[in-house]
Amino acid sequence: MQIDKETLNKIAHLARLEFDENDSEKMMKDMTNIISFVEKLDELNTDGVEPLTTMSHEVNSLRNDEVKPHLDHNDALKGAPKKDSDYFRVPKVLE
Repeated sequence: MQIDKETLNKIAHLARLEFDENDSEKMMKDMTNIISFVEKLDELNTDGVEPLTTMSHEVNSLRNDEVKPHLDHNDALKGAPKKDSDYFRVPKVLE
């Protein structure tokens, strides 16, 4: 597959990429090379190969949920650096 200017601009918009017009030729060439590399995977015979669900063979050991006493509201607020009568006070992160 060959990446053309229109496809490059669409991908750049979707991925929120910004680059100079001078770099567009290099980007088209690089993306074409990447797609060509990935297309080579179509040549592999994958019959009987199970799909990967994780990259690790370790099994996640989970514990049973148990109802236990929860932390009292006042005790939870005791160690807070900033608080009011009911809540933790944290710096604003969104405008």
